[in-house]
Amino acid sequence: MSFNFFPLVFRQKHIARWGLMRNVTKETLSEHSFETAVIAHALAVIGNTYFGKSYNTDRIVTLALYHDATEVFTGDLPTPIKYYNEGIRSAYASIEENARGQLISKLPPEMQEEYGSILSMRESDELTRLCKIADVLSAYIKCIEEEKSGNTEFKDAKLATEKKLKSYNCPELDYFTEHFLPSFEKSLDELQKS
Repeated sequence: MSFNFFPLVFRQKHIARWGLMRNVTKETLSEHSFETAVIAHALAVIGNTYFGKSYNTDRIVTLALYHDATEVFTGDLPTPIKYYNEGIRSAYASIEENARGQLISKLPPEMQEEYGSILSMRESDELTRLCKIADVLSAYIKCIEEEKSGNTEFKDAKLATEKKLKSYNCPELDYFTEHFLPSFEKSLDELQKS
């Protein structure tokens, strides 16, 4: 018997993000998931190194890689729509749950529990929260990159995302923001000189 889970997950490369906005550089769901995983890993390492945490760095990378996998069925619903009101938010949560079930059903029964816990983020609150922060930080970095390319379309998105990031009380994020985020403003030549 053939199972369709992995070919479906690989279709993330066909899902475009930021659909309502003009993009200088197109971003796919695969690219976003990779970047979110890199950031989540960095936040976990920062927490373990500087703040006495004991995050499972391997597990957070896995969670981040799959955090939007259900969008192979739903597509990337733009944030202004997804969070417009409680009714839409609730309906979309139900749609995501249905998509999660569909995706998990594409695995052999013996593997469904493992992937079910990944796709539903049934983890410690700390890992789930850190993964969400990495997701938002990835969006913020996208805004920086678009503005750097002269695209003012992302100005308001950047301000809203920055406000959201500031609402988190997260020392790992604060460390990343102070020590790593400014470098995203630099050109390749500037990055190589430093």
